[in-house]
Amino acid sequence: MPLLKIERRDHIAILTLDRAETMNALGLDGDGAEFRETCDSINIDQSIRCVILTGAGKAFSAGGDVKAMLAREGNFAGNGTRIRQGYRSNIHLILRALESLDVPIIAAINGPAIGLGCDLACLADIRIASEKAKFGVTFLKIGIIPGDGGAWVLPRIVGMSRAAELFYTGDVIDAATAVDWGLVSRTTPPEKLLDTAIELGQKIAGQPPHALRMTKMLLRQGRKVDYDTMLEMSAATQALSHLTEDHIEGVSALLEKRSAVFTGT
Repeated sequence: MPLLKIERRDHIAILTLDRAETMNALGLDGDGAEFRETCDSINIDQSIRCVILTGAGKAFSAGGDVKAMLAREGNFAGNGTRIRQGYRSNIHLILRALESLDVPIIAAINGPAIGLGCDLACLADIRIASEKAKFGVTFLKIGIIPGDGGAWVLPRIVGMSRAAELFYTGDVIDAATAVDWGLVSRTTPPEKLLDTAIELGQKIAGQPPHALRMTKMLLRQGRKVDYDTMLEMSAATQALSHLTEDHIEGVSALLEKRSAVFTGT
């Protein structure tokens, strides 16, 4: 069963988790490969400048398939070694593929984002949410640990204390609390969520494509390297930016008091 529905809006790619009947459960065989193929194609396509990730139906994603867990089927079948490999070669492949995207990602969180679904949303650069959205990392409630990288990414967004509270209690928070905690940037009425995400995506897509991708690279690397390394990376990347036609266009537009038109050259 395919996971993703893909739609293009000019320079924006809209990826929809398309299993509404299962609240967009993740982790079926082939999900990782589908995500990797999709993200690889986006990285190659220089005409794409922004990605919007959302869910079909009432949920963003309820996370892993708990029915498969109970039945010990699919990724959850066999001994511990096999289950570990199922995470590494399929479930983690979803997350690695999304993390590898060169263009900015907006998560338009239309409903519950739970467990793996919350971890997936946390990999977006920007998160906006429907007023009906909910967030939880409820792994302990079903007797497992945060096995999808959430223990790394969530504290970097909401801080260690709040991340620990969510992990240790299994509590689910509403959209208003998510804004207060910095988990999402803003909320919208449900019917306006996608339009709001597209409007934001259009602003992002209006930026010079190469500089946009390089800026995202620097933001991601900033989580891993020290300040001196970041300065060196910034100098090298900035040198490339100065040599683009888009840089000349941006400066010219500023001096001529007009809107710049960036072409990716």
